[in-house]
Order: sequence, then C-alpha cells, then structure tokens
Amino acid sequence: MASKVFLAIDVGASSGRHLAGSFDGKRLSLEEVYRFENGPVAAAGRLYWDVLNQWAHLGHGLRAAASQHGDRIESVGIDTWGVDFALLGRGDELLGNPCHYRDPRTEGVMDRAFAEVSREEIFSHTGLQFMQINTLYQLLAMRFGNSPLLAAAESFLMMPDLLHWLLTGVKANEMTIASTSQCYDPRQRAWATEMLRRFKLPTSIFGQIVLPGERLGPLLPSVAGATGLKGVSVVVPGAHDTASAVMAVPAAAEASQQPDWCYISSGTWSLMGVELPSPVVNDECLRLNFTNEGGVGGTTRLLKNICGLWLVQECRRVWSEGGTTYSWDYLTQQAADAAPLRSFIDPDDPALLAPSHMPKAIGELCQRRGQPVPETEGAIIRCCLESIALKYRRVLEWLEQLTGARIRTIHIVGGGTQNRQLCQMAADACQRRVVAGPIEATAIGNILVQAIASGAIGSIAEAREIVRGSFSVETYEPRDVQPWDEAYGRFMQVEGRTVE
Repeated sequence: MASKVFLAIDVGASSGRHLAGSFDGKRLSLEEVYRFENGPVAAAGRLYWDVLNQWAHLGHGLRAAASQHGDRIESVGIDTWGVDFALLGRGDELLGNPCHYRDPRTEGVMDRAFAEVSREEIFSHTGLQFMQINTLYQLLAMRFGNSPLLAAAESFLMMPDLLHWLLTGVKANEMTIASTSQCYDPRQRAWATEMLRRFKLPTSIFGQIVLPGERLGPLLPSVAGATGLKGVSVVVPGAHDTASAVMAVPAAAEASQQPDWCYISSGTWSLMGVELPSPVVNDECLRLNFTNEGGVGGTTRLLKNICGLWLVQECRRVWSEGGTTYSWDYLTQQAADAAPLRSFIDPDDPALLAPSHMPKAIGELCQRRGQPVPETEGAIIRCCLESIALKYRRVLEWLEQLTGARIRTIHIVGGGTQNRQLCQMAADACQRRVVAGPIEATAIGNILVQAIASGAIGSIAEAREIVRGSFSVETYEPRDVQPWDEAYGRFMQVEGRTVE
C-alpha cells in the first residue's frame, strides 16, 4: 500500500515538535519536520505559558509538514503535558495566558482545600495523587483569590484541548488529559461534578469528554488556507503525552489483572506505572499517593509522578546562566567519574519543585538530610541520577504491592532513554531487566491512535507489534547490585524524612 502520513504535534514543557509518521502497512517511520522551544514566561510575579507563541509555532510546523508531505497527510493530533488549562469567556474570548504549573499561586492551597473537602473524599471521587500542581488546586487558587477570570469563564480547556479548538473550532475535553486534573472521576468516566460543587467551582465550564481516536473534524478553513493543508482531519490522540507514550510501549499488547511489566515515561518528569483494565481506588492507593489516569483503549494508568531529569536540566541551566555551558556528554562523563552512591536526595522533596538555584538547593537538602554535600558538577549530577534510580525501586515495590504481581521488566520510553547512565542505574537499583526505547514514544503513540482511527491499523495489539518491528530498543541487565541494596537502605531514610 502507498504510505499514509499522520502528523503528531507533541508539545512538551521545554520544547515542541511536529513529527510525520509514514506507515506502509507494516512499518512506521518517523521524520521530524519542525521543532521549537517552549517554557515558562515570568511576568509580574507570575509564571505563564505563552500560548500565542505556541500557536504561532504550530502554524509554522503545519506549513513545513504541508511543504514536505502535501496531500499524503491524513490527519493531525496534539498531545501535551498535563494539569494546565485555559479559560474561555463569552464569545469564546481567551481569558489571559494560561498559568504554568510551577506558578507559586498553589502554595498552601491543598491545606485550604482539605478544610473544605477531606483528602479521603477527594481521592474517592478522583483516584488521583495529591500534588499542589494539580488543576484542582490551580482552580481553587483562583477561587480563593477572587479571580475575575474564573468568574467570567464559560469554557474550560486543558492545553491540548485549547490547541485542538484553535485548529478546528470544536471545544471538547479529551479524557486522558482530563484525568490528570483531579476534577475527573475515573470510575464514572465523567467530571467529578459533586465534588466540584462542594468546592464552589463552576461546573458549567467543564465540557463534553471525548476519547482518544475521536475525529473532531477538519481544520478550520482559515487554518487550512494559512498552512496549505487541505482535507486534513484532526483526530484526538491520547492528548496527555504520557498516555500517548504508554500506547507505544513495545510490550504485551493487552492489560491484564497481573501485569508483569511496568513503564517509565522518562523526561522532565518520570512517570512510572502499570497499565490496568480498571482504576485502583482504595485506602492503600491513597496512602501511597498513587494516581489513576486514563489510558488509550479504555485502560487505566496506575502510576506515580517522580521528578525526573528536571533536576539535571535545571542544574545545567543554572551553570549556563553563570557563564559555563556544559555539554550533556561532559556532564555524563563527570558523573561517571564521581564517587558512586555517596549522596542521596528524594527527587520529590518540595524544596526541589521550583528553586531558583537547583545545585545550591540540592546541596542544602543533602546537608539537612545528613548526606555528604556534593561539591562538583559531576557529583551533583550523579547524586540526582542515583536518587532518581533509587526512587524507581521504591515505586516499583509499591506497584507490586498494589497489584499483587511481580514485575519482571521495566520499559523506559521517551527522551530519557538517551541517558544510558540512568537506564543502567535503573536496572541496577531495581534489580530488573530494563528495556529502553523507543525514544519518540509519545509521538509514536499519538500517530498510532490516528492510524487506528483511519482504519490503517486494526487494534492496539497490532499497533504495539508494529512498534516492536519498527523501532530499536536497548536492553540493560542488572550488574553489581549489592552496593545498591546497601544504598537503598540509606535512601529510604532520606525519602522517609521528606514528609517532616
């Protein structure tokens, strides 16, 4: 068959890209057609997303795709990070710039929320882990601050929903991204309206929920004319980037009651979990602060968010602003040369959420937790990577506890697979085989959903078989694990003190 082209727009928290997926009936190949920088913009004491700049880049990328692939393009779909959103007012007026999830407005909001609706009740309605960045607490921060934007809002759109609306004029809330908000009930598969009413949030702004694979419609005539894309439909993928990434895990196709593999979608965040047929909403899941997010094909992603390579990225940024820009290869080599298993931090310590100087914050945290303070760039990077790997082991144990099943293989997908140091550390720390790849899992999963919607691929099982036949992976076996066992005991003492 002639190759069909499906266009994935993957907008991450630090960069975005347009990738064209060509499918010939057996194999899928990827081509990056456009890339752009993304990130927060600080203004007047707040942290925003520049959504109009994002939209401009989307147009540039669509024009590049049209130039390269023309009428071979079947459809386009967008995925982004979770939790953040935009509000539209009367006449679909965009009400300000969307706030960044690291904006300080949510500080202290969770405690105020629990005074109105208990932690246990919130979890019973949403099955979601508690993080101050969650959409619910962003909305409550607006309510507590008497935000005129919330008062004027008529529509609530999470970031990929907003971008899909700009493409098509159709307002819809995609399920997997909605499930990151802590405003969605994964068992009812609907907005948690009873809870939202108790929080005095306007439930009328939450719209129709659509599933991955839904065809929203054609591009608006203005968009088609400006980009040169004629007759192209917009198909909603797993609009949460992790949902798309998990779709592309080259593992057993079907979720089961006893999964023997887990995934880590590795990048700025590490999202570690298992794919299940239904949510796990019980006291133990609440105690361990796990989350139930929607997956492609009606599955549930039982997972925990772990602060990932954000720690390393921020260290490099601070050093660069100080006048020294280190290459990733240099930092990797320096970390390899540093003393192993010396200093540990909990990657999810609140002190590391958004410090102005990450290396200094790591040193201060080590000192407070009774750890040797890493003095060199290599020691700091090694501390970060080893701590992330040991956190993987902790979460692995919890996943096995929640599912009652032994996990034999860890699939790492996404950009973090390029950090071979971390992949080997994960294998050593967890004492499990690690299969790393594909790198572009998010875009691949996005494209596969579009291909299934078009009829070019018959099922998720077939899609994962195509991934296994189209993209290479690298396997890491555990090596010298005894030192990691000793280190894990010390790490657990550090991790246990995070709640102090």
